[in-house]
Amino acid sequence: MMTRLVLASGNAGKLREFHQLLAPLGVDVRPQSDFAVCEVEETGLTFVENALLKAREATRVSGLPALADDSGLAVDALQGQPGIHSARFAGEPRDDGRNNRRLLEALAEVPDQKRTARYWCVLVLLRHAEDPVPLIVQRSWEGEILPVPRGTQGFGYDPLFWIRDLQMTAAELPAEEKNRLSHRGRALRALLDSLSAGSLA
Repeated sequence: MMTRLVLASGNAGKLREFHQLLAPLGVDVRPQSDFAVCEVEETGLTFVENALLKAREATRVSGLPALADDSGLAVDALQGQPGIHSARFAGEPRDDGRNNRRLLEALAEVPDQKRTARYWCVLVLLRHAEDPVPLIVQRSWEGEILPVPRGTQGFGYDPLFWIRDLQMTAAELPAEEKNRLSHRGRALRALLDSLSAGSLA
């Protein structure tokens, strides 16, 4: 198992979550900014395509194995929006508050019982820039969209993402609990389960 990798993201929230998930395994997760990796234009039409673009650039520049995450929120009443545009739903610059307000505006006429949604996470791990067999996993997290935000933890749409079984939003969960339940935590555990010892040496 590798002991160091570059995270192909400039998102501080994602870096924090991956560090919390991987540090106990002895993996040092470095942000792509440590290697002057520029953010790539996400021209893909799917989470998988965008994650591959990001991972390939990060490993090409850094020379390290690269882990890329492309994730977002898919709301059933909005035909899967904001989807791959989740981070920029309200346009540039990226802003969680503006994105959340736009989502609530889009759902203003949708009754509570029809606000089902899910977070999706696709993880891509490349050993090197020319890796012909990237490791790819995807996992989801089911929830609903509240009419008003609750909680101050997490990031993105977490204050609106209601987990019915827990009667809490993702933004009200302790970090350890969120990492256990979330789309990102599930995807990372699936990725690690798929690796054999020494496969990324």
